[in-house]
Amino acid sequence: MTTISLVLFMLLAVVVSGFIGRMLPLPVPLPLIQIALGAAIAVVTGYRVQLDPQIFFLLFLPPLLFLDGWRLPRDAIRRDTWTILELALGLVIFTVIGMGFLIHWMIPAIPLGVAFALAAVLSPTDPVAVSAIASRMPVPKRLMHILEGESLLNDASGLVCLRFAVAAVLTGSFSVPEAARTFVWLAAVGIVIGILTTLVTTSVKTWIAQRFGEDSATQILISLLIPFGAYLMAEHAHASGILAAVAAGITMGYVEAQGKVKATTRVRRNVVWDTLQFAANGAIFVLLGEQMPQILEGALALVRGNEMHSAWWLVAYVVGITAALATLRFAWVWMSVRFTMLRGAHDGGHVPLRLVAVMSVAGVRGAITLAGILTLPFVMADGTAFPARDLVIFLAAGVIVLSLLLATFVLPHLLRGLELPEETEQTEQEDVARVAAASAAIHAIERALHELSEKRSDADMYAAAAVRVMGLYRRRLDDIAKTGDEKHEVRQILEIERHMRVVGLQAEREAIFRLGRSGEISDELARRLVREIDLLESHHRT
Repeated sequence: MTTISLVLFMLLAVVVSGFIGRMLPLPVPLPLIQIALGAAIAVVTGYRVQLDPQIFFLLFLPPLLFLDGWRLPRDAIRRDTWTILELALGLVIFTVIGMGFLIHWMIPAIPLGVAFALAAVLSPTDPVAVSAIASRMPVPKRLMHILEGESLLNDASGLVCLRFAVAAVLTGSFSVPEAARTFVWLAAVGIVIGILTTLVTTSVKTWIAQRFGEDSATQILISLLIPFGAYLMAEHAHASGILAAVAAGITMGYVEAQGKVKATTRVRRNVVWDTLQFAANGAIFVLLGEQMPQILEGALALVRGNEMHSAWWLVAYVVGITAALATLRFAWVWMSVRFTMLRGAHDGGHVPLRLVAVMSVAGVRGAITLAGILTLPFVMADGTAFPARDLVIFLAAGVIVLSLLLATFVLPHLLRGLELPEETEQTEQEDVARVAAASAAIHAIERALHELSEKRSDADMYAAAAVRVMGLYRRRLDDIAKTGDEKHEVRQILEIERHMRVVGLQAEREAIFRLGRSGEISDELARRLVREIDLLESHHRT
């Protein structure tokens, strides 16, 4: 079977996994379904994918890390900065050191340097998998923001630690001062390159768009190329391409906040990026499933070679590593929550253990862990095989699967009835934003009406239209100004109104489709009207 055919089968498996996930009565996370489908492809076709580690990094990591940084909720992250840093940096170092020695002690067949590499790649968490698990019982927003911020930063810190560990295994030496200097260079140069790549690229495309017009397709393609450009330039400078992609994404978020891109471009670009994220994450897990038979064979051979004749040793290793990771994370999260996140929110600084358990279980391993472990080199500098490569890949894959299973069955029970301090700040900020937006709209309409009235003879028509539009904004201001029970009633009415508008838009769309099928209107007109209705419906559903 050709490589192209296999890629198409993998993408088809990603599509099928989405259908299966919706059909199952229980909220089984997509990664588990995709792993099973990948294993099925391997068993049926007998084909094995051999990916070069550097190519694997280039294909999957830059866009995923870039998108995480781009969509990072900066206001929420600023509020819990210290908690996120403690989890993303402190916990990673704590995990690498503690798990590195523990894995080497537990499995002597894994050299210490390789054990540190495995511990480093197990340190990042995956919020995408958590979102899939918690889709029917959402994690509280503040916790999700902390987990998202942690996962973005610990992706970079964990993979940088992996790079150091692999270099130590290949060279046979490790120097703390040299590692510190290397880390500073990797981080500083990588971040600068990522920031500059986004700033220069967006400035040039904005300058061109302002003078010659904006093309949505070109804008979307540029956004897709930025993370790859930042990654490649950083790697060429012997810096961290991972941090460059992260920095480029965060910078993109600040650039986009200036609002210099057309609304249609933003809508289309979001769809493209959502599709890319779904396909890339899905392809990684399908690839994991596709390689599982071969990984299992290699791991079993290594275990038998060390006089461990039962395959249950592999299961015991996975369970032991997962339990140790959970224990370390629980202890660190407890300390972090105790001193930063909710200090003062509870009497006496009491930390609810249930909250700590939720954050610990929600820290599942996923795409980044798999992407990192698959980049281990096949051979050493002297041409010999990289020690215990198949075993550590199997252990990482097993921890991913087991952590997903634990979160699937345990997290919903922990989340049920979990209460956090009520956050009123966001509601107040929303009211302030809506008042400012409505007031600005009314003033803009008044200015436009004044300018048009001076130039046209049919000013009455413009005045009537302006009154109708301004009436909507003034009603919004009146609703926001209400307090107490009246405001609660207004919110309920708005929710009902939103539902009624969606019902009406659905009826409109069905009528347009019917007219298009009967030939009463042209296909081009039908598509344009349906697109307008779709945009309105997506607005009312958010």
